[in-house]
Amino acid sequence: MDAPWRQAGRGRARGRATSVNGGSFQAPGPISASNRNTSYPRAVHTDGNGAQRPGTGRGNATYASASKPVTSENLKRETNEENSKKKFEEIQKANQAAVKKLAADHYSSSDDEDGDEDAEGKQKKILALTFTSYTSQTDGDLSELARTQQYVNEAFQSGAVTCLICIASVKRNQAVWSCSGCYCIFHMPCIQKWAKDSVFLVSSPLTDDDFDKKDYPWPCPKCRYEYKRSETPSRYYCYCGKVEDPPLDPWLVPHSCGQVCEREFKPSCGHKCLLLCHPGPCPPCPKMVTVTCFCQKAKPVPRRCSAKEWSCQQPCRRTLMCKQHKCENPCHKGECLPCPQVSKQKCLCGRNVAERPCASPTWQCEKVCGKTLPCGNHTCEKICHAGACGQCPRSGNRLCPCGKSKYTLPCTEDVPTCGDSCDKLLECALHKCSQRCHRGPCETCRQEVEKQCRCGKHAKRMPCHKPYLCETKCSKVRDCQRHQCKRKCCPGNCPGCDQQCGRSLGCRNHKCPSICHRGSCYPCPETVDVKCNCGKAVLKVPCGRERTTKPPRCKEVCSCPPTCHHEVRERHRCHFGPCPPCRQTCQNILKKCGHLCPIPCHDEALVKQKGLPQPAGPWEQPSEPAFIQTALPCPPCQVPIPTECLGKHEISPLPCHAAGPFSCKRPCGRLLACGNHTCSRECHKVTDVNGNKEKAGLECVVCEEECTKPRPPGCPHQCNLPCHPDDCPSCVQMVRTKCHCKISNLFIECTKLSMADAKEKNNLTSCKNQCPKELPCGHRCKEICHQGNCSPYCIQKVKLRCPCRRIKKEMPCNSVREGHISLECDSVCLDMRKKAAEIKAEEEKAATEQERLRQQAELEAFENRLKGKRKEQA
Repeated sequence: MDAPWRQAGRGRARGRATSVNGGSFQAPGPISASNRNTSYPRAVHTDGNGAQRPGTGRGNATYASASKPVTSENLKRETNEENSKKKFEEIQKANQAAVKKLAADHYSSSDDEDGDEDAEGKQKKILALTFTSYTSQTDGDLSELARTQQYVNEAFQSGAVTCLICIASVKRNQAVWSCSGCYCIFHMPCIQKWAKDSVFLVSSPLTDDDFDKKDYPWPCPKCRYEYKRSETPSRYYCYCGKVEDPPLDPWLVPHSCGQVCEREFKPSCGHKCLLLCHPGPCPPCPKMVTVTCFCQKAKPVPRRCSAKEWSCQQPCRRTLMCKQHKCENPCHKGECLPCPQVSKQKCLCGRNVAERPCASPTWQCEKVCGKTLPCGNHTCEKICHAGACGQCPRSGNRLCPCGKSKYTLPCTEDVPTCGDSCDKLLECALHKCSQRCHRGPCETCRQEVEKQCRCGKHAKRMPCHKPYLCETKCSKVRDCQRHQCKRKCCPGNCPGCDQQCGRSLGCRNHKCPSICHRGSCYPCPETVDVKCNCGKAVLKVPCGRERTTKPPRCKEVCSCPPTCHHEVRERHRCHFGPCPPCRQTCQNILKKCGHLCPIPCHDEALVKQKGLPQPAGPWEQPSEPAFIQTALPCPPCQVPIPTECLGKHEISPLPCHAAGPFSCKRPCGRLLACGNHTCSRECHKVTDVNGNKEKAGLECVVCEEECTKPRPPGCPHQCNLPCHPDDCPSCVQMVRTKCHCKISNLFIECTKLSMADAKEKNNLTSCKNQCPKELPCGHRCKEICHQGNCSPYCIQKVKLRCPCRRIKKEMPCNSVREGHISLECDSVCLDMRKKAAEIKAEEEKAATEQERLRQQAELEAFENRLKGKRKEQA
C-alpha cells in the first residue's frame, strides 16, 4: 500500500471524494460526448494553516522553497504561484459548474443523446419526401403505407436491419441484396456464399458431370423463395434496381437511389409504384379507376385501383352448368359454385332413375349391362355404360393360353390348349414355366439357385422365388455426412437422414429443427425485442443480435417509482442504472406538529459508517471512511404555534416541538348525537366529525335518556328508542279492532290507523268478507264488510210464479217486494185449472165411492162375526 502523501494525489477518474475548498468533489461515472473535453481539477492539498495548493501527485515542492532565502527570483516565483493559483481557482469553478450540469443532465439509455432531436427531424423530412408522391394521390392518407413505413423506419434505426446469415448489423456503406419474396436484406458477400453453397449441396457435383450446364435453384435464407443459379446476385443495386452501386447520401433512405421506384404493383394492375426508391414491399396502388361489380349489373363507381374488385351483394342469376337453375349467391368473383339443387337423373344405361345433385348428372348404377352382343350368343358383361356394347370378346382369331397357336372358332367354343410347353417367364423373371399349355396363372418358381443378398456381400443357395436379405448393417454415411445408414442389407442407395439436425444456430439460443442436412443451417427465424428501461421504445432484432444491439433511444419520462417519499420524481428521461438523487424539498409532515419539513430530501443521504475497526498502531494505514446511504429523520420543528386545549375551548401559545393538547377543566359542552343534550365530561380530546366542532365526537358520552318527543296524534304508545336526533320512527305496534260487521278481530299497525283518512280507515277496518246482515226481505247483504246500514235495495234474484204456479220467472227481489211486477195466468193455465178441477172432482167421487164400499164391507164382516157368535151360543 502507498504512503498517505502518495495517495493524496491519486484521486482522478476514480469516482473518489476529494476535499476541495472544504466541500466534497465526486468524479462522475459516465461522461457524455459533450463533456469529454472538460478538464477536471487535480487533487488540492490543504496544509495546517488552511492554505490550498495544487498537488502534483509526487510529493510536496513547498518544503524546499520555504528553506531558501528571499530573493528577487523567489519574489517572482511567488508572484507566478499566485497567478497560477488564481487560474486554478477559475478552472476549478468552471469544472464544478460542469460537474453540476452533468449531474443535472443525467445520462439516458443512449450515450449519444445530443443531436437526437436534429436526427429525428431530419428523418421525418426524408420520410415525408419519400412518401410525397404517394400521399398526393391519397389526400394525405397513410393507412396503406404502414408496412412499407415500417421497413423504411428500420432502415434508419441503428442495428434494426440485421443480416440473418452472419447475424451482424447492415450499415449504410455496405453492399446489400434484398429478397423479392420477403424483402429481407443481406450482405452481398453473405448471400453470394449462401447461394454458392446451396447450389453445391443440391447439385452433388462429385457425381454430376453437367454441373456447369444445369441451372440449379437456391433458396432465400428466410422465406425459402427459390432463385435460379443465374439469378445469383453479383452486383450491388439500389432497391428499385435502377442504379448500380448507389452513392451514400445522408438525405436519402440508406441503399436508395432517390429516384421514383416505378416497380409494377403486385398483383399487376398496369400502374407503377409512386414512392421514391424504398425497401420493403410497394404499397397498394393509390390510383382511382371506375369499375363495375363482379356481376356487372351495378353502375361503375370510382374506387382505388388496389380495391377495385367489389360486390354489389345482389343475386348473381347466372345460368349454372346444369343449364336448369341460376346462381342465387350474392355477386361474387370467378365462376359460380356447382348447382346445389337436387333433381331426378338417369344412369348411363338409362334403367335407373335417382335423385342426385344437379352438378353431377353422370352416374353409374351397379347393374351389369346384359344386352345381347352382335354375336347373338353372349350378353354384355360391362357395368352400366353409355354407347354401344361393342363386339363379342370371343369373336375373331384367338390364341391358346400359352400364345403360340392361333385359332378361328365360333364364339360359343372355348380355345383348346395346344399341348406345347408353356414357356412363359415366371415371377422371378429368370426361369420359364415348364408345364404344358394351360389356363390360369403359372406356378411359383421352385428351382434352387445361388442368390446374392441385396447388398452383394453374401451368397446362399435357396429357392428362386424367395428373397434373400442378410443381417449386415450398412456402414455408409448418409447424405447428411454425419450419421451412418445402419440399414440391414442396404443395396447402396441409402435413404435420406431422418434424424433431427440439432446443431446450434448462429443465434446461439436455439437449435436447428430441420431434418439432418448438409451445409449450413438456415438462420434462426425468431425475433427478439430489445427494449429501453421502461419498455416503451422497442426494437425488433433477429435472434442473437440482442446481446450486441444498443437499446433504442427513449424520449419518455423516466417511469421508475421514486425511492424516496415523494410521489413523483424530478422529470428526467428514461435511462438505465439508478436515478439521480432527489433534490426536492422534503415536505414531510412532522408527526408532532404537522408542519412540512423545509430541508432538502434526506431519504437517501450519505452518512459515514460507524463501528469500523480502529488501526492497531501507527504502522497500519487508516482505512478510508465508508459511506452508506440511509434515511435521516426530520429535525424537530422550532416554530412556536398557538395550541388549543383538548376540547378546543381556548388557545395558548406553545413551542411547536413541545406543543401538545391539554385539558382546560371545563365541561365539554358539545352537542351529543341525540341533538337534545350536551356532553357533561370534563374537557377531553374530541375527534371532529366531518370537521364540525359543535358536534360530539367518539370520545364523548353517549346519551342514555329516554325519548321525550311528542307522539303523532292518535298514537297512544311511547317511542321505544333511546334519545335520538331525528324524528321518531313510525309506530309499528299492532292495534286490535273489530271490523264493521263486528265478527272478525283485525290487527293494524298503529301508524297506518292513526295517519289514515276516513276512506282509508274505512278500508283498513273492513275484513273483506261478505256482510252477514239480513235485509228486510230476508236475504243476506251482498256487499263486502262495510260501515253503516246496509242498502235497502236487494238485488237478489227471486222466482215469481203465476197464481197457478205454472209460469215462473226470476226477478229482482226489490221489484217483487215493492209489487212493481206481477205474473198472471194465461189461457193454458185456465185450461189446465179446469182439467185439474175435473180430475179432482172425479178423484173425490172415486174416493167417496171407495170409502162407501169399504164401510159396507166392514159392516158385512161385522155382521158375519155376530152371526157366528150367536150360532156358538145356541
